[in-house]
Amino acid sequence: MSEQSQEEGAAQRRRVVVVGAGMAGVQTAVALREQGFTGTVTLIGAEPHQPYDRPPLSKAVLLGKAEGSAFDVDFEALGIELHLGREVLGVRPGDHELDTTAGPVPYDVLVVATGAEPIRLPGAEGVPGVHLLRTLDDAERLRPVLARQHDIVVVGAGWIGAEFTTAAREAGCAVTVVEAADRPLAGALPAEVAAPMAAWYADAGAVLRTHARVQRVEPGVVILDDGSRLPADAVVVGIGARPATAWLAGSGIELGLYGEVVADDRLRTSAPDVYAVGDCASFPSGRYGRRLLVHHWDNALQGPRTVAADIIGEAPAVYDPVPYFWSEQFGRFVQYAGHHASADTTVWRGDPSGPAWTVCWLRENRLVALLAVGRPRDLAQGRRLIEAGTPMDPQLLADPARPLKAATA
Repeated sequence: MSEQSQEEGAAQRRRVVVVGAGMAGVQTAVALREQGFTGTVTLIGAEPHQPYDRPPLSKAVLLGKAEGSAFDVDFEALGIELHLGREVLGVRPGDHELDTTAGPVPYDVLVVATGAEPIRLPGAEGVPGVHLLRTLDDAERLRPVLARQHDIVVVGAGWIGAEFTTAAREAGCAVTVVEAADRPLAGALPAEVAAPMAAWYADAGAVLRTHARVQRVEPGVVILDDGSRLPADAVVVGIGARPATAWLAGSGIELGLYGEVVADDRLRTSAPDVYAVGDCASFPSGRYGRRLLVHHWDNALQGPRTVAADIIGEAPAVYDPVPYFWSEQFGRFVQYAGHHASADTTVWRGDPSGPAWTVCWLRENRLVALLAVGRPRDLAQGRRLIEAGTPMDPQLLADPARPLKAATA
């Protein structure tokens, strides 16, 4: 047997342990098998449930239209070992060993895919009727709240707040949304883009209160800092998420400003034989000239292919996707692609008070991001134009009747 064949054989006998059984973890395990890896693949999940997809939780599962959203993956047929209901406690990269509630787990290659966890409302822990919406159990606890048409206060007018409010109004609940900023989606979009979205709440019959900070939560009531008392049979907190990486403390694996794992352009961490993928990891983007931390489903879908290829030794292309996400809220399909922070020009396509419109962000006349409301064709074409770096004509771009691909310079 040649030296190369021996090396390849040894590589295929390695033990890959994936921590986190959400989209990023499951897709990493599947991608390894799809790309021909024949070694041991172990997937460890903290929740006891069969691995599931999260987007339906704020829609079909919450409204009782679906019992769950388990991935359609035959783990046994793929030879993927599942260890569910097992929490990770730490990792010792020097020993190539993971510490879990069921004891140590050795690995040759470790993939960190623990995702993000919701930020809790200070002072609300232990108060009856306060909910988060991140897990299947969260959705199951909230389902009877909607079924009984309770009065609900939603804290935070971000993506999850809007999606939950949409479902709650569909169920017939009275909903008041309190937001500390002056507009919805303040952390995600510029003021002039997010401002038109404030009217969507009233159109749906929900009350949106901006500049409103929660002072405290008591059973049955939310008290704001201006003294207002909002009746609340239930409170749903949606004030953001942070990378679920506390278990990496003391491991020596480099973490970034937001607690995320700092990965390179092949999603390798600072520790040998350790990768990080999905919501818990940031990566350097050559396209945008900065490090990106992307808390969205598409990133968790795409990154695993890069990780699997690198583990197998196929020298993948650098990981530099055009970030993409979507949200269904208030009868609208909202899509976003790219990263607008470095833009120097904003171009509107259509009237933001209408049902369908798009905002395009350019840098040096090249499209770097766009937000499409009810215009999926704009999104599809725009994403390709961002990837290609095609020069655009802003005047042509401003005509909503003209396809984006026909607005090039």
